[in-house]
Amino acid sequence: MTEPAPHMTPEQFRRHGHEVVDWIADYWTRIGSFPVRSQVTPGDVRDALPASVPEQGEPFSAVLADLDRVVMPGITHWQHPGFFGYFPANTSGPSVLGDLVSAGLGVQGMSWVTSPAATELEQHVMDWFAELLGLPESFRSTGTGGGVVQDSSSGANLVALLAALHRASGGATVRQGVQPERATVYVSSETHSSMEKAVRIAGLGTDAVRIVEVDGDLAMNPGALAARLERDVARGHRPVLVCATVGTTSTTAVDPLAAIGPICQQYGVWLHVDAAYAGVSAVAPELRELQAGVEWADSYTTDAHKWLLTGFDATLFWVADRAALTGALAILPDYLRNAATDAGAVVDFRDWQVPLGRRFRALKLWFVVRWYGADGLRAHIRGHVALAQELAAWAAADERFDVVAPHPLSLVCLKPRWPEGVDSDVATMTLLDRLNDGGEVFLTHTTVRREPVLRVAVGSPATTRAHVERVWALLTEGHDWLAADFAAQAAEQAAARAAERELAERERAERAARAEAGIRVVPADDLPGVADTAAALDETDAADRGGAGTGGETLSGPATG
Repeated sequence: MTEPAPHMTPEQFRRHGHEVVDWIADYWTRIGSFPVRSQVTPGDVRDALPASVPEQGEPFSAVLADLDRVVMPGITHWQHPGFFGYFPANTSGPSVLGDLVSAGLGVQGMSWVTSPAATELEQHVMDWFAELLGLPESFRSTGTGGGVVQDSSSGANLVALLAALHRASGGATVRQGVQPERATVYVSSETHSSMEKAVRIAGLGTDAVRIVEVDGDLAMNPGALAARLERDVARGHRPVLVCATVGTTSTTAVDPLAAIGPICQQYGVWLHVDAAYAGVSAVAPELRELQAGVEWADSYTTDAHKWLLTGFDATLFWVADRAALTGALAILPDYLRNAATDAGAVVDFRDWQVPLGRRFRALKLWFVVRWYGADGLRAHIRGHVALAQELAAWAAADERFDVVAPHPLSLVCLKPRWPEGVDSDVATMTLLDRLNDGGEVFLTHTTVRREPVLRVAVGSPATTRAHVERVWALLTEGHDWLAADFAAQAAEQAAARAAERELAERERAERAARAEAGIRVVPADDLPGVADTAAALDETDAADRGGAGTGGETLSGPATG
Protein backbone atom coordinates (compact mmCIF):
# COMPACT_ATOMS: atom_id res chain seq x y z
CA MET A 1 0.00 0.00 0.00
CA THR A 2 1.38 3.41 -0.96
CA GLU A 3 2.09 5.68 1.99
CA PRO A 4 0.64 9.22 1.81
CA ALA A 5 3.09 12.01 1.15
CA PRO A 6 4.57 13.48 4.32
CA HIS A 7 3.03 16.92 4.77
CA MET A 8 4.87 19.76 6.46
CA THR A 9 3.56 19.84 10.01
CA PRO A 10 2.57 23.10 11.69
CA GLU A 11 5.71 22.93 13.82
CA GLN A 12 7.91 22.34 10.77
CA PHE A 13 6.15 25.21 9.03
CA ARG A 14 6.79 27.44 12.03
CA ARG A 15 10.51 26.61 12.03
CA HIS A 16 11.06 26.90 8.30
CA GLY A 17 8.74 29.89 8.06
CA HIS A 18 11.02 31.74 10.46
CA GLU A 19 13.95 30.79 8.21
CA VAL A 20 12.17 32.20 5.14
CA VAL A 21 11.24 35.44 6.92
CA ASP A 22 14.85 35.76 8.09
CA TRP A 23 16.03 35.16 4.52
CA ILE A 24 13.74 37.91 3.18
CA ALA A 25 14.78 40.34 5.92
CA ASP A 26 18.45 39.60 5.20
CA TYR A 27 17.81 40.11 1.48
CA TRP A 28 16.26 43.53 2.10
CA THR A 29 19.21 44.42 4.31
CA ARG A 30 21.81 43.55 1.67
CA ILE A 31 19.85 44.36 -1.49
CA GLY A 32 22.05 47.36 -2.27
CA SER A 33 25.09 45.10 -2.64
CA PHE A 34 23.69 43.28 -5.69
CA PRO A 35 24.01 44.46 -9.29
CA VAL A 36 20.56 45.87 -10.02
CA ARG A 37 20.11 43.98 -13.29
CA SER A 38 20.65 40.23 -13.45
CA GLN A 39 24.01 39.28 -14.95
CA VAL A 40 23.05 35.84 -16.29
CA THR A 41 22.90 34.88 -19.94
CA PRO A 42 19.99 32.99 -21.55
CA GLY A 43 19.85 29.39 -20.33
CA ASP A 44 22.07 29.86 -17.25
CA VAL A 45 19.27 29.32 -14.74
CA ARG A 46 17.94 26.20 -16.45
CA ASP A 47 21.46 24.82 -16.74
CA ALA A 48 21.73 25.00 -12.94
CA LEU A 49 18.59 22.87 -12.46
CA PRO A 50 18.43 19.05 -12.59
CA ALA A 51 17.03 17.58 -15.79
CA SER A 52 14.37 15.52 -13.98
CA VAL A 53 12.08 16.09 -11.03
CA PRO A 54 13.52 14.73 -7.74
CA GLU A 55 12.03 11.35 -6.85
CA GLN A 56 12.35 11.89 -3.12
CA GLY A 57 11.61 14.92 -1.04
CA GLU A 58 14.58 17.00 0.05
CA PRO A 59 15.35 18.85 3.27
CA PHE A 60 14.20 22.45 3.35
CA SER A 61 17.79 23.59 3.88
CA ALA A 62 18.61 22.31 0.37
CA VAL A 63 15.77 24.39 -1.09
CA LEU A 64 17.03 27.54 0.65
CA ALA A 65 20.58 26.82 -0.49
CA ASP A 66 19.41 26.56 -4.11
CA LEU A 67 17.45 29.77 -3.69
CA ASP A 68 20.83 31.48 -3.32
CA ARG A 69 22.68 29.30 -5.84
CA VAL A 70 20.13 29.06 -8.67
CA VAL A 71 17.52 31.79 -8.30
CA MET A 72 19.34 34.83 -6.99
CA PRO A 73 21.82 35.17 -9.89
CA GLY A 74 18.82 35.39 -12.23
CA ILE A 75 16.98 38.12 -10.30
CA THR A 76 16.76 41.75 -11.38
CA HIS A 77 16.25 43.56 -8.09
CA TRP A 78 13.12 45.68 -8.43
CA GLN A 79 13.30 46.81 -4.80
CA HIS A 80 16.94 47.96 -5.19
CA PRO A 81 17.50 51.64 -4.34
CA GLY A 82 19.24 52.01 -7.72
CA PHE A 83 16.25 50.68 -9.68
CA PHE A 84 15.02 53.54 -11.88
CA GLY A 85 13.63 51.49 -14.80
CA TYR A 86 10.11 51.00 -16.17
CA PHE A 87 7.77 52.05 -13.35
CA PRO A 88 8.30 51.00 -9.74
CA ALA A 89 6.95 47.69 -8.49
CA ASN A 90 6.75 48.42 -4.79
CA THR A 91 6.35 45.92 -2.06
CA SER A 92 6.71 46.32 1.68
CA GLY A 93 6.78 44.34 4.90
CA PRO A 94 3.04 44.68 5.58
CA SER A 95 2.23 43.66 2.00
CA VAL A 96 4.39 40.55 2.18
CA LEU A 97 2.86 39.56 5.51
CA GLY A 98 -0.63 40.13 4.15
CA ASP A 99 0.17 37.88 1.20
CA LEU A 100 1.54 35.29 3.61
CA VAL A 101 -1.71 35.27 5.59
CA SER A 102 -3.72 35.09 2.35
CA ALA A 103 -1.63 32.14 1.19
CA GLY A 104 -2.01 30.45 4.57
CA LEU A 105 -5.78 30.84 4.55
CA GLY A 106 -5.92 29.48 1.01
CA VAL A 107 -9.22 31.22 0.30
CA GLN A 108 -10.89 30.92 -3.10
CA GLY A 109 -13.03 34.03 -2.97
CA MET A 110 -15.02 33.67 -6.16
CA SER A 111 -18.39 34.21 -4.45
CA TRP A 112 -19.57 35.88 -1.26
CA VAL A 113 -20.58 32.53 0.17
CA THR A 114 -17.13 30.98 -0.37
CA SER A 115 -15.70 33.40 2.22
CA PRO A 116 -17.84 36.42 3.14
CA ALA A 117 -14.88 38.24 4.69
CA ALA A 118 -12.93 38.10 1.41
CA THR A 119 -15.75 39.92 -0.41
CA GLU A 120 -16.82 42.39 2.23
CA LEU A 121 -13.30 43.39 3.27
CA GLU A 122 -12.52 44.02 -0.41
CA GLN A 123 -15.63 46.16 -0.85
CA HIS A 124 -14.73 48.21 2.20
CA VAL A 125 -11.05 48.66 1.30
CA MET A 126 -12.01 49.73 -2.23
CA ASP A 127 -14.38 52.33 -0.76
CA TRP A 128 -11.53 53.53 1.47
CA PHE A 129 -9.27 53.97 -1.53
CA ALA A 130 -11.97 55.74 -3.55
CA GLU A 131 -12.10 58.25 -0.70
CA LEU A 132 -8.29 58.45 -0.44
CA LEU A 133 -7.96 59.20 -4.17
CA GLY A 134 -10.84 61.68 -4.30
CA LEU A 135 -12.83 59.59 -6.78
CA PRO A 136 -16.51 60.34 -7.48
CA GLU A 137 -19.29 59.00 -5.29
CA SER A 138 -20.56 56.86 -8.18
CA PHE A 139 -17.54 54.58 -7.69
CA ARG A 140 -18.53 53.65 -4.13
CA SER A 141 -20.19 50.33 -3.33
CA THR A 142 -22.99 52.30 -1.67
CA GLY A 143 -23.93 53.84 -5.04
CA THR A 144 -24.53 52.48 -8.52
CA GLY A 145 -20.95 51.32 -9.02
CA GLY A 146 -18.17 49.91 -6.90
CA GLY A 147 -14.59 48.75 -6.84
CA VAL A 148 -12.81 45.44 -7.21
CA VAL A 149 -9.19 44.29 -7.07
CA GLN A 150 -8.08 43.01 -10.49
CA ASP A 151 -4.88 41.19 -11.39
CA SER A 152 -3.53 44.01 -13.58
CA SER A 153 -4.54 47.17 -15.40
CA SER A 154 -4.34 45.12 -18.60
CA GLY A 155 -7.13 42.94 -17.22
CA ALA A 156 -9.01 46.01 -16.04
CA ASN A 157 -8.81 47.55 -19.51
CA LEU A 158 -10.29 44.37 -20.97
CA VAL A 159 -13.26 44.15 -18.60
CA ALA A 160 -13.91 47.89 -19.08
CA LEU A 161 -14.14 47.28 -22.83
CA LEU A 162 -16.44 44.29 -22.34
CA ALA A 163 -18.72 46.40 -20.12
CA ALA A 164 -18.70 49.19 -22.71
CA LEU A 165 -19.61 46.76 -25.49
CA HIS A 166 -22.44 45.38 -23.38
CA ARG A 167 -23.86 48.84 -22.80
CA ALA A 168 -23.40 50.02 -26.39
CA SER A 169 -25.15 46.92 -27.76
CA GLY A 170 -27.98 46.93 -25.24
CA GLY A 171 -26.80 43.54 -24.03
CA ALA A 172 -26.70 41.97 -27.49
CA THR A 173 -23.01 41.04 -27.23
CA VAL A 174 -23.83 38.44 -24.58
CA ARG A 175 -26.15 36.64 -27.00
CA GLN A 176 -24.78 37.42 -30.46
CA GLY A 177 -21.16 38.47 -29.93
CA VAL A 178 -19.62 41.68 -31.21
CA GLN A 179 -20.02 43.44 -34.54
CA PRO A 180 -16.36 44.18 -35.33
CA GLU A 181 -17.17 45.98 -38.58
CA ARG A 182 -19.14 48.65 -36.66
CA ALA A 183 -17.58 49.09 -33.21
CA THR A 184 -14.77 51.62 -32.77
CA VAL A 185 -12.38 52.28 -29.87
CA TYR A 186 -10.35 55.46 -29.38
CA VAL A 187 -6.82 55.73 -28.01
CA SER A 188 -3.88 58.06 -28.50
CA SER A 189 -0.44 57.17 -29.81
CA GLU A 190 0.70 57.18 -26.15
CA THR A 191 -1.97 54.78 -24.84
CA HIS A 192 -0.65 51.56 -23.34
CA SER A 193 -0.56 48.63 -25.75
CA SER A 194 -2.80 46.59 -23.43
CA MET A 195 -5.80 48.52 -24.76
CA GLU A 196 -5.14 47.31 -28.30
CA LYS A 197 -4.63 43.81 -26.92
CA ALA A 198 -8.00 44.06 -25.17
CA VAL A 199 -9.60 45.06 -28.49
CA ARG A 200 -8.13 41.94 -30.10
CA ILE A 201 -9.23 39.65 -27.26
CA ALA A 202 -12.74 41.11 -27.36
CA GLY A 203 -13.00 40.07 -31.00
CA LEU A 204 -13.01 43.54 -32.57
CA GLY A 205 -9.62 43.39 -34.24
CA THR A 206 -7.04 46.14 -34.60
CA ASP A 207 -8.97 47.80 -37.43
CA ALA A 208 -11.49 48.96 -34.81
CA VAL A 209 -8.85 51.12 -33.10
CA ARG A 210 -8.75 54.82 -33.87
CA ILE A 211 -5.55 56.63 -32.91
CA VAL A 212 -6.25 60.21 -31.84
CA GLU A 213 -3.60 62.88 -32.34
CA VAL A 214 -1.67 64.24 -29.34
CA ASP A 215 -0.57 67.77 -28.52
CA GLY A 216 2.92 69.10 -27.83
CA ASP A 217 2.88 67.55 -24.35
CA LEU A 218 1.90 64.15 -25.82
CA ALA A 219 -1.62 64.33 -24.35
CA MET A 220 -4.74 63.38 -26.31
CA ASN A 221 -6.15 66.29 -28.33
CA PRO A 222 -9.86 66.71 -27.46
CA GLY A 223 -10.62 68.51 -30.73
CA ALA A 224 -9.09 65.67 -32.73
CA LEU A 225 -11.11 63.16 -30.69
CA ALA A 226 -14.37 65.01 -31.39
CA ALA A 227 -13.57 65.16 -35.12
CA ARG A 228 -12.88 61.40 -35.28
CA LEU A 229 -16.07 60.57 -33.38
CA GLU A 230 -18.13 62.79 -35.68
CA ARG A 231 -16.59 61.23 -38.79
CA ASP A 232 -17.12 57.65 -37.57
CA VAL A 233 -20.74 58.25 -36.59
CA ALA A 234 -21.40 59.77 -40.03
CA ARG A 235 -19.96 56.64 -41.62
CA GLY A 236 -22.26 54.35 -39.64
CA HIS A 237 -19.80 53.18 -36.99
CA ARG A 238 -20.71 52.79 -33.32
CA PRO A 239 -18.12 54.40 -31.01
CA VAL A 240 -17.83 52.16 -27.96
CA LEU A 241 -15.00 53.33 -25.71
CA VAL A 242 -12.46 56.13 -25.31
CA CYS A 243 -9.38 55.25 -23.26
CA ALA A 244 -7.89 58.36 -21.64
CA THR A 245 -4.59 58.02 -19.81
CA VAL A 246 -3.42 59.75 -16.67
CA GLY A 247 0.33 59.16 -16.66
CA THR A 248 1.32 57.47 -19.92
CA THR A 249 3.98 54.78 -19.83
CA SER A 250 6.52 56.64 -21.96
CA THR A 251 6.47 60.07 -20.35
CA THR A 252 3.57 60.26 -17.82
CA ALA A 253 1.60 62.53 -20.15
CA VAL A 254 -1.89 63.35 -18.85
CA ASP A 255 -4.92 63.36 -21.13
CA PRO A 256 -7.33 66.24 -20.29
CA LEU A 257 -10.27 64.41 -18.70
CA ALA A 258 -12.27 67.60 -18.12
CA ALA A 259 -12.33 68.26 -21.87
CA ILE A 260 -12.64 64.64 -23.00
CA GLY A 261 -15.49 63.74 -20.63
CA PRO A 262 -18.19 66.00 -22.12
CA ILE A 263 -17.27 64.85 -25.63
CA CYS A 264 -17.74 61.22 -24.61
CA GLN A 265 -21.09 62.03 -23.02
CA GLN A 266 -22.21 63.86 -26.18
CA TYR A 267 -21.56 60.77 -28.29
CA GLY A 268 -22.67 58.23 -25.68
CA VAL A 269 -19.19 56.69 -25.50
CA TRP A 270 -17.84 54.88 -22.44
CA LEU A 271 -14.92 56.83 -20.92
CA HIS A 272 -12.32 54.55 -19.39
CA VAL A 273 -9.44 56.16 -17.49
CA ASP A 274 -6.16 54.22 -17.40
CA ALA A 275 -4.19 55.70 -14.50
CA ALA A 276 -2.19 52.55 -13.84
CA TYR A 277 0.93 54.32 -12.61
CA ALA A 278 -0.20 57.83 -11.75
CA GLY A 279 -3.60 57.31 -10.17
CA VAL A 280 -2.31 56.47 -6.70
CA SER A 281 -0.57 59.86 -6.57
CA ALA A 282 -4.00 61.33 -5.82
CA VAL A 283 -3.59 60.25 -2.18
CA ALA A 284 -1.79 63.63 -2.02
CA PRO A 285 -4.54 66.22 -2.53
CA GLU A 286 -2.20 68.69 -4.23
CA LEU A 287 -1.68 66.16 -7.06
CA ARG A 288 -5.36 65.53 -7.77
CA GLU A 289 -5.53 68.37 -10.29
CA LEU A 290 -3.87 65.96 -12.74
CA GLN A 291 -7.14 64.01 -12.72
CA ALA A 292 -9.51 66.95 -12.93
CA GLY A 293 -12.62 65.72 -14.73
CA VAL A 294 -12.45 62.17 -13.39
CA GLU A 295 -16.12 62.49 -12.47
CA TRP A 296 -16.89 61.96 -16.18
CA ALA A 297 -15.33 58.47 -16.12
CA ASP A 298 -17.39 55.31 -16.51
CA SER A 299 -14.48 53.21 -15.28
CA TYR A 300 -11.08 53.85 -13.73
CA THR A 301 -7.99 51.78 -12.98
CA THR A 302 -4.80 52.34 -11.00
CA ASP A 303 -2.17 49.95 -9.67
CA ALA A 304 -1.37 49.79 -5.97
CA HIS A 305 1.36 47.34 -6.98
CA LYS A 306 3.32 49.98 -8.86
CA TRP A 307 3.82 52.90 -6.51
CA LEU A 308 1.78 52.27 -3.37
CA LEU A 309 3.85 49.78 -1.38
CA THR A 310 1.73 46.75 -2.25
CA GLY A 311 3.19 43.70 -3.98
CA PHE A 312 1.94 42.51 -7.35
CA ASP A 313 -0.86 41.86 -8.11
CA ALA A 314 -3.18 44.58 -6.81
CA THR A 315 -4.96 46.65 -9.46
CA LEU A 316 -7.71 48.91 -8.14
CA PHE A 317 -10.63 49.09 -10.61
CA TRP A 318 -13.89 50.98 -10.29
CA VAL A 319 -17.02 51.31 -12.39
CA ALA A 320 -19.77 53.89 -12.10
CA ASP A 321 -22.43 51.41 -13.27
CA ARG A 322 -21.76 47.90 -12.04
CA ALA A 323 -24.78 46.55 -13.95
CA ALA A 324 -22.93 47.01 -17.26
CA LEU A 325 -19.91 45.11 -15.92
CA THR A 326 -21.80 42.20 -14.40
CA GLY A 327 -24.15 42.13 -17.38
CA ALA A 328 -21.16 41.43 -19.62
CA LEU A 329 -19.46 38.90 -17.35
CA ALA A 330 -22.01 37.18 -15.10
CA ILE A 331 -22.84 33.54 -15.70
CA LEU A 332 -24.33 31.22 -13.08
CA PRO A 333 -24.13 27.45 -13.46
CA ASP A 334 -26.09 25.34 -11.00
CA TYR A 335 -23.04 24.30 -9.01
CA LEU A 336 -22.45 27.95 -8.01
CA ARG A 337 -26.03 28.72 -7.00
CA ASN A 338 -26.65 29.60 -3.36
CA ALA A 339 -29.30 31.34 -1.31
CA ALA A 340 -27.38 34.60 -0.80
CA THR A 341 -26.69 34.98 -4.52
CA ASP A 342 -30.24 34.05 -5.50
CA ALA A 343 -31.60 36.65 -3.07
CA GLY A 344 -29.49 39.37 -4.70
CA ALA A 345 -28.24 40.39 -1.27
CA VAL A 346 -24.50 40.05 -1.97
CA VAL A 347 -21.81 40.84 -4.48
CA ASP A 348 -20.05 37.92 -6.18
CA PHE A 349 -16.74 39.28 -7.49
CA ARG A 350 -16.39 36.39 -9.94
CA ASP A 351 -18.84 38.43 -12.05
CA TRP A 352 -16.48 41.44 -12.07
CA GLN A 353 -13.51 39.74 -13.76
CA VAL A 354 -12.57 37.29 -16.50
CA PRO A 355 -11.43 34.32 -14.34
CA LEU A 356 -13.76 32.46 -12.02
CA GLY A 357 -11.32 32.03 -9.16
CA ARG A 358 -9.73 34.82 -7.19
CA ARG A 359 -7.22 35.20 -4.41
CA PHE A 360 -7.79 37.22 -1.25
CA ARG A 361 -5.85 40.20 -2.62
CA ALA A 362 -7.59 42.76 -0.44
CA LEU A 363 -5.88 41.35 2.63
CA LYS A 364 -2.46 42.79 1.73
CA LEU A 365 -4.04 46.13 0.83
CA TRP A 366 -5.70 46.16 4.23
CA PHE A 367 -2.38 45.38 5.93
CA VAL A 368 -0.63 48.17 4.01
CA VAL A 369 -3.20 50.88 4.69
CA ARG A 370 -3.44 49.86 8.36
CA TRP A 371 0.37 49.97 8.79
CA TYR A 372 1.12 53.20 6.93
CA GLY A 373 -2.13 55.09 7.31
CA ALA A 374 -3.15 57.79 4.85
CA ASP A 375 -0.35 60.08 6.09
CA GLY A 376 2.31 57.45 5.49
CA LEU A 377 1.08 56.78 1.96
CA ARG A 378 1.06 60.51 1.19
CA ALA A 379 4.60 60.88 2.53
CA HIS A 380 5.78 58.00 0.33
CA ILE A 381 4.37 59.60 -2.84
CA ARG A 382 5.44 63.14 -1.97
CA GLY A 383 9.00 62.07 -1.22
CA HIS A 384 9.50 60.49 -4.64
CA VAL A 385 7.85 63.39 -6.46
CA ALA A 386 10.21 65.81 -4.70
CA LEU A 387 13.27 63.75 -5.65
CA ALA A 388 12.20 63.62 -9.30
CA GLN A 389 11.63 67.37 -9.40
CA GLU A 390 15.10 67.92 -8.00
CA LEU A 391 16.62 65.65 -10.63
CA ALA A 392 14.70 67.47 -13.37
CA ALA A 393 16.00 70.81 -12.09
CA TRP A 394 19.60 69.57 -12.20
CA ALA A 395 19.14 68.38 -15.78
CA ALA A 396 17.38 71.57 -16.91
CA ALA A 397 20.31 73.62 -15.61
CA ASP A 398 22.91 71.41 -17.32
CA GLU A 399 23.89 72.02 -20.94
CA ARG A 400 24.53 68.29 -21.44
CA PHE A 401 20.87 67.21 -21.07
CA ASP A 402 17.38 68.27 -22.09
CA VAL A 403 14.23 67.45 -20.12
CA VAL A 404 11.97 66.40 -22.97
CA ALA A 405 8.49 66.19 -21.43
CA PRO A 406 6.46 67.53 -18.50
CA HIS A 407 7.29 65.70 -15.29
CA PRO A 408 4.50 66.24 -12.76
CA LEU A 409 5.22 63.04 -10.82
CA SER A 410 8.28 60.85 -10.27
CA LEU A 411 9.37 60.09 -13.85
CA VAL A 412 11.88 62.33 -15.65
CA CYS A 413 12.71 61.82 -19.34
CA LEU A 414 16.16 63.04 -20.36
CA LYS A 415 17.70 63.46 -23.79
CA PRO A 416 21.50 63.80 -23.75
CA ARG A 417 23.07 66.40 -26.00
CA TRP A 418 26.03 65.22 -28.06
CA PRO A 419 28.78 66.98 -30.03
CA GLU A 420 28.11 67.79 -33.66
CA GLY A 421 28.80 64.89 -35.96
CA VAL A 422 27.98 62.25 -33.32
CA ASP A 423 25.11 59.83 -34.04
CA SER A 424 22.94 60.92 -31.11
CA ASP A 425 20.71 57.82 -31.15
CA VAL A 426 23.69 55.47 -30.93
CA ALA A 427 25.36 57.63 -28.30
CA THR A 428 22.23 57.76 -26.11
CA MET A 429 21.71 54.00 -26.20
CA THR A 430 25.42 53.45 -25.55
CA LEU A 431 25.15 55.64 -22.45
CA LEU A 432 22.15 53.59 -21.28
CA ASP A 433 24.03 50.33 -21.77
CA ARG A 434 27.08 51.71 -19.99
CA LEU A 435 25.03 52.66 -16.92
CA ASN A 436 23.09 49.39 -16.79
CA ASP A 437 26.20 47.27 -17.32
CA GLY A 438 27.84 49.01 -14.36
CA GLY A 439 25.40 47.40 -11.94
CA GLU A 440 24.79 50.38 -9.64
CA VAL A 441 21.62 51.57 -11.36
CA PHE A 442 19.09 50.35 -13.88
CA LEU A 443 17.29 52.65 -16.34
CA THR A 444 15.07 52.05 -19.35
CA HIS A 445 14.36 54.15 -22.42
CA THR A 446 11.49 55.23 -24.61
CA THR A 447 11.05 57.10 -27.88
CA VAL A 448 9.84 60.68 -27.96
CA ARG A 449 9.32 62.29 -31.36
CA ARG A 450 11.22 59.40 -32.95
CA GLU A 451 14.32 59.89 -30.80
CA PRO A 452 15.44 57.66 -27.90
CA VAL A 453 15.37 59.26 -24.47
CA LEU A 454 16.32 57.97 -21.02
CA ARG A 455 13.58 57.36 -18.45
CA VAL A 456 14.52 57.86 -14.79
CA ALA A 457 11.63 56.55 -12.67
CA VAL A 458 12.07 57.28 -8.97
CA GLY A 459 9.97 54.85 -6.99
CA SER A 460 11.79 52.16 -5.01
CA PRO A 461 10.91 52.34 -1.30
CA ALA A 462 14.64 52.23 -0.48
CA THR A 463 15.62 55.08 -2.82
CA THR A 464 16.90 58.19 -1.05
CA ARG A 465 18.26 61.53 -2.22
CA ALA A 466 21.77 60.02 -2.15
CA HIS A 467 20.72 57.43 -4.73
CA VAL A 468 19.21 60.09 -6.99
CA GLU A 469 22.42 62.12 -6.66
CA ARG A 470 24.36 59.01 -7.63
CA VAL A 471 22.31 58.27 -10.75
CA TRP A 472 22.76 61.89 -11.82
CA ALA A 473 26.52 61.64 -11.24
CA LEU A 474 26.66 58.44 -13.31
CA LEU A 475 24.66 60.10 -16.08
CA THR A 476 26.95 63.12 -16.27
CA GLU A 477 30.16 61.14 -15.89
CA GLY A 478 29.04 58.64 -18.51
CA HIS A 479 28.03 61.45 -20.84
CA ASP A 480 31.41 63.19 -20.46
CA TRP A 481 33.35 59.97 -21.01
CA LEU A 482 31.35 59.04 -24.09
CA ALA A 483 31.41 62.58 -25.49
CA ALA A 484 35.20 62.61 -25.15
CA ASP A 485 35.45 59.13 -26.65
CA PHE A 486 33.18 60.03 -29.56
CA ALA A 487 35.10 63.27 -30.04
CA ALA A 488 38.40 61.36 -30.13
CA GLN A 489 36.96 58.90 -32.64
CA ALA A 490 35.62 61.78 -34.70
CA ALA A 491 39.03 63.47 -34.59
CA GLU A 492 40.74 60.25 -35.69
CA GLN A 493 38.26 59.80 -38.50
CA ALA A 494 38.66 63.44 -39.53
CA ALA A 495 42.45 63.06 -39.50
CA ALA A 496 42.20 59.90 -41.60
CA ARG A 497 39.90 61.64 -44.07
CA ALA A 498 42.28 64.61 -44.21
CA ALA A 499 45.22 62.28 -44.86
CA GLU A 500 43.26 60.56 -47.62
CA ARG A 501 42.43 63.92 -49.17
CA GLU A 502 46.06 65.02 -48.90
CA LEU A 503 47.25 61.82 -50.57
CA ALA A 504 44.65 62.17 -53.32
CA GLU A 505 45.64 65.79 -53.90
CA ARG A 506 49.34 64.84 -54.07
CA GLU A 507 48.61 62.09 -56.56
CA ARG A 508 46.53 64.44 -58.69
CA ALA A 509 49.34 67.00 -58.61
CA GLU A 510 51.93 64.38 -59.60
CA ARG A 511 49.75 63.11 -62.45
CA ALA A 512 49.28 66.65 -63.67
CA ALA A 513 53.04 67.24 -63.53
CA ARG A 514 53.78 64.06 -65.51
CA ALA A 515 51.13 64.90 -68.09
CA GLU A 516 52.72 68.29 -68.55
CA ALA A 517 56.12 66.57 -69.05
CA GLY A 518 54.63 64.18 -71.65
CA ILE A 519 54.74 61.08 -69.41
CA ARG A 520 51.79 58.73 -69.85
CA VAL A 521 50.73 56.78 -66.71
CA VAL A 522 49.17 53.35 -67.16
CA PRO A 523 47.38 51.98 -64.07
CA ALA A 524 48.86 48.73 -62.82
CA ASP A 525 45.54 46.91 -63.29
CA ASP A 526 45.60 47.74 -67.02
CA LEU A 527 49.04 46.22 -67.67
CA PRO A 528 49.23 43.01 -69.75
CA GLY A 529 50.33 39.67 -68.29
CA VAL A 530 53.97 38.69 -67.77
CA ALA A 531 54.42 37.17 -71.25
CA ASP A 532 52.74 40.10 -72.95
CA THR A 533 54.92 42.45 -70.96
CA ALA A 534 58.11 40.69 -72.08
CA ALA A 535 56.98 40.84 -75.71
CA ALA A 536 56.20 44.50 -75.41
CA LEU A 537 59.64 45.18 -73.97
CA ASP A 538 61.31 43.25 -76.88
CA GLU A 539 59.45 45.35 -79.41
CA THR A 540 60.51 48.51 -77.62
CA ASP A 541 64.18 47.40 -77.61
CA ALA A 542 64.02 46.61 -81.35
CA ALA A 543 62.48 49.99 -82.08
CA ASP A 544 65.20 51.70 -80.05
CA ARG A 545 67.91 49.83 -81.99
CA GLY A 546 66.27 50.93 -85.22
CA GLY A 547 66.43 54.54 -84.10
CA ALA A 548 62.62 54.87 -83.90
CA GLY A 549 61.14 56.87 -80.98
CA THR A 550 58.47 55.32 -78.70
CA GLY A 551 56.35 58.43 -78.27
CA GLY A 552 57.14 58.64 -74.56
CA GLU A 553 58.16 56.53 -71.57
CA THR A 554 55.67 54.05 -70.03
CA LEU A 555 55.57 53.52 -66.23
CA SER A 556 53.31 51.40 -64.03
CA GLY A 557 51.78 52.82 -60.86
CA PRO A 558 52.55 56.27 -59.54
CA ALA A 559 55.09 58.26 -61.50
CA THR A 560 58.49 58.68 -59.86
CA GLY A 561 59.74 61.64 -61.86
